Amino acid sequence: MEKPNLSFWQMWNLSFGFFGVQIAYALQSANISRIFATLGADPHDLSYFWILPPLMGMIVQPLVGTWSDKTWCKFGRRKPYLYLGAIVAVLVMVLLPNSGSFNLTVKAAMSFGLVMLMLLDTSINMAMQPFKMMVGDMVNEKQKSQAYSIQSLLCNAGSLVGYIFPYLFTWLGISNIAPEGMIPDSVTYSFYAGAVIMIVCVLYTGLSVREMPPQEYAKFHNITESESKEKKNLLQLLIHAPKAFWQIGLVQFFCWFAFLYMWNYTTGGIAENVWGVDPMNTTSPEYQSAGNWVGVLFAVQAIGSVLWAMVLPLFRKMKVGYSVSLIIGAIGFISTFFIHNQYMLFVSFILIGCGWAAMLAMPFAMLTNSLSGSSMGAYLGLFNCTICLPQIIAALLGGVILSLVGSSQIMMLVVAGVSMLLGAITVPFITDKK
Repeated sequence: MEKPNLSFWQMWNLSFGFFGVQIAYALQSANISRIFATLGADPHDLSYFWILPPLMGMIVQPLVGTWSDKTWCKFGRRKPYLYLGAIVAVLVMVLLPNSGSFNLTVKAAMSFGLVMLMLLDTSINMAMQPFKMMVGDMVNEKQKSQAYSIQSLLCNAGSLVGYIFPYLFTWLGISNIAPEGMIPDSVTYSFYAGAVIMIVCVLYTGLSVREMPPQEYAKFHNITESESKEKKNLLQLLIHAPKAFWQIGLVQFFCWFAFLYMWNYTTGGIAENVWGVDPMNTTSPEYQSAGNWVGVLFAVQAIGSVLWAMVLPLFRKMKVGYSVSLIIGAIGFISTFFIHNQYMLFVSFILIGCGWAAMLAMPFAMLTNSLSGSSMGAYLGLFNCTICLPQIIAALLGGVILSLVGSSQIMMLVVAGVSMLLGAITVPFITDKK
């Protein structure tokens, strides 16, 4: 049986909690390099702090997917993992920005921050994955592109809020500078506000969405009784994965490689290219102003993503929309090297946002259409490795590539643009058949 059409608001409710979770993710993405640089990290070592988050994602998301495929309780199939991830994330968001406030040595403060970062990314991954799975579970093939575009829109709206928070709190008069080794209050209060919004949004989705019980789920996904009892480990699933899994994964590799460098090096790159300040001088007002402006630029990127997410369903062929979006994003990355005016960077980051919108919507719409329902969660969890692995590789190579480009952090955004172009070139090779 084919799953029934859902109304716009039913699809909206399915993904609304993603708005809150993405605020937390945006705060992490925009401020982690700034936090660790403020705590005393060397720019050549900054990329290493980004290894733990995707590594935890590679471990957590396949497990959440596999376990939730076999879970059913009064809270549902996917929602128990959503609640657990959100609760842990809220607690960590209160502790992480205080890493420099416990009278610890620089080394101890960075170690504490690393542990908190690991827990934050683990919990965010646990809270994110159920939203992708619920769309795959409950939306039919005709509406998946629309449903994932709605999810992309809410995701980017959450990013917009998370990115703008430090700038907003500074504008309200909260201090944006702090003693050496301390995180400014503008950043700390941003994490507090994000934690409150996240738990409210997650509860809204949890209370407004009814997941399919096992028998109904089996009926709509054509799962036989023998299939429901069949046990496959993650290695067996990988061996029998559809071609699209690996083909989309290759595109993902180049795209997420690029965005790791954006999150890691934009603050230092903008500080040196626009403010003309040494990125090593993290206590200077200019560096912290650049850090706030990066939040504004990421918010502009989110606006571009929201607008482009509404354009993507208009492409008759998903692969065309996917490839065009990545090319536009690559142009945005490369253009940052030539711009020395903070406001002109808006154009660059709107273009980057077009690529980001496609990355959030297209891969999951294309992949879930090629999967059966019996192992939907496990495959989506494994697919998350195509997001995490490139970030780990990019993080390991970050210091080496930075040295090769003359220690210029703005050049790392050019490297990101080249990587996005490679991703666009590989899109046409995706097999989009079930």
